[in-house]
Amino acid sequence: MSKHMYTTANLSDVELKDQGNRLFTARKYDDAVNLYTKAIIKNSTNATYFTNRALCHIKMKRWETACSDCRRALDMDPNLVKGHFFLGLSLMELESFDEAIKHLQRAHDLAKEQKLNFGDDIASQLRLARKKRWNIQEEKRICQEIELQSYLNRLITEDMENRLAKLKVDDTINEETLKEKAQEIEREGENHMTELNNIFAKVDDRRRKREVPDYLCGKISFELLVDPVITPSGMTYERKDIEEHLQRVGHFDPVTRVKLTQDQLISNYSMKEVVDAFLQENEWALDY
Repeated sequence: MSKHMYTTANLSDVELKDQGNRLFTARKYDDAVNLYTKAIIKNSTNATYFTNRALCHIKMKRWETACSDCRRALDMDPNLVKGHFFLGLSLMELESFDEAIKHLQRAHDLAKEQKLNFGDDIASQLRLARKKRWNIQEEKRICQEIELQSYLNRLITEDMENRLAKLKVDDTINEETLKEKAQEIEREGENHMTELNNIFAKVDDRRRKREVPDYLCGKISFELLVDPVITPSGMTYERKDIEEHLQRVGHFDPVTRVKLTQDQLISNYSMKEVVDAFLQENEWALDY
């Protein structure tokens, strides 16, 4: 950092922040952190200085430090959208998905309340956090099922071995009968194992097909439709998403670009029935 450019001793906190912003834009994140820190030393009551510094830490993948700055900002201003957003991003990287989703959802709700335009940035990260949490939970379920399958196969094997051992010490059975009964026990054990493994194979096959079809998702949020509405152009959207689009972006259909007003939206009961039928067969989709 050149001395003549950044002699900071006599600068106000706002000037330090402004210089930090210029360095951030130039992708000099470490230098920007130093200036935001100096601004904080001069004025530790401005929550924005903390979120600015947090974003630098996010760029440098310092997730824990970013979380700390976001929490300090939110202590000062619990309704700071960037505080919740950046905290959610950092927590997602730390795989604290429940808390990440909570803060990203709060950021999304506050942005709507405050009529701030973050485009799809917050919503897309919220979807990503939910998807990542789903994948972790799914991996856990798969591990549990593999353990259960192994355990049940072991029980079948142990039962078969115990029955064969008892058979061998039975003096009342001749050798030919002993051989027949042993073969019968082995066949039973193999059949039970085959049936058991077939059941788990079907479960595994169904899981591989666990995808929500695109036509059941809204064209704005790409999430499963809950309250679908149809426009005069024939496009189906989630009601809250299209209403938000009309209020914040403009009075037109986002796909066809045809003029559209809120009173033209009609509940799509047919699509609602299709979604409900899908959920009855695929309860897992509620957590997707």
